[in-house]
This record gives sequence, C-alpha cells and structure tokens, in this order.
Amino acid sequence: MSDRMILKTPRLRFVMWDEGDAALVQQLHSTMATTRYLPGSAPWSPEKAAERLRGWFDEQASDGTTKYKIVAEDGRFVGRAGISRFGSEQFELGYSLIEEVWGKGLATEAACALADWFFERRLASGFIAFTHPENVASQRVLRKIGMRERAPILIDGVLDMAFEMTADMRPAKPNS
Repeated sequence: MSDRMILKTPRLRFVMWDEGDAALVQQLHSTMATTRYLPGSAPWSPEKAAERLRGWFDEQASDGTTKYKIVAEDGRFVGRAGISRFGSEQFELGYSLIEEVWGKGLATEAACALADWFFERRLASGFIAFTHPENVASQRVLRKIGMRERAPILIDGVLDMAFEMTADMRPAKPNS
C-alpha cells in the first residue's frame, strides 16, 4: 500500500485526505439528505468543511486514526469513514457516503473493514458508534457488523442510539 493508502476492501480504498480536499468534504455534506442525521442537521459551509478537514489531519497526527477519504475502485470519491477519538477515553466509528451509492452495501463493507483494521492495530479494547434515532439504515449497518446497543447518548440535544464493539465481540479469523 502507498503511504496515503490506509485500508483497502474489494470495492473501496481508504486514503488520507489531501490539503485541497475541503471541496469534496463540503460536496459530501451539501444536502439535507446527507446531513439530516448529523449534529446541526444543516448542509456544511465551505468553512465548516475546511475546519473538519483540518481536524482530521490533527487526529491522524495525534492518534494514528481519523475519518478517511473513501474512493471507489474506479477512483471516484464516494465518502468518508473512519474511527477517531470521541472525548478523551473512547474511539468512535463514523461514516458518510454520497447519496448515489446508498443501498449498495458500501457502508457495511466500510464499517466491517474498519472494525477489523482497528482491532488488528490494537488502538484500544473497543469503540462506540451512535446514530440519530431515526437513522434506521445506519443502525442496521452497526448491528450487521456485530455491534451491540448500549445506553443512549445525548449529543447536541438529541438522544442518539449508541452501540459498542469490543475486541472479544469480533468473530475469529481463520488461520491462513
């Protein structure tokens, strides 16, 4: 893998962002469909996208993990996904894909690969994820990869559904 390539699945490549990628981040979060379940529930401004991009660079530098740029096999930008710090004690799985690829199993593919990657790197004993209570598709993804529901979490005034995964919850991989 190249220095920029973080992780690869059959259909996706997770790579570190480039300095000029704020426009991609803003494009990803430019509609109500792609932001309705995010804190603030509004399309992102170019300034917010640039701020988040800077934050992802900082997270990668300090923790060795962040939300990465996802590109399809053909090199097309399809979203972001990764595991980054949530507070000082926990890590959090998060993802967001462009609308055109919804319903194709890419979120599940990304989340499953990230869980394996996280535990292989031994970044922590577990991580959490949370979703807006109406985001049934994301809840389905989290359950499908083996996360279990835990007590809800209050984020920006919304009582979100919370999930967790620990290393002992991952199925054993066969020896090769």
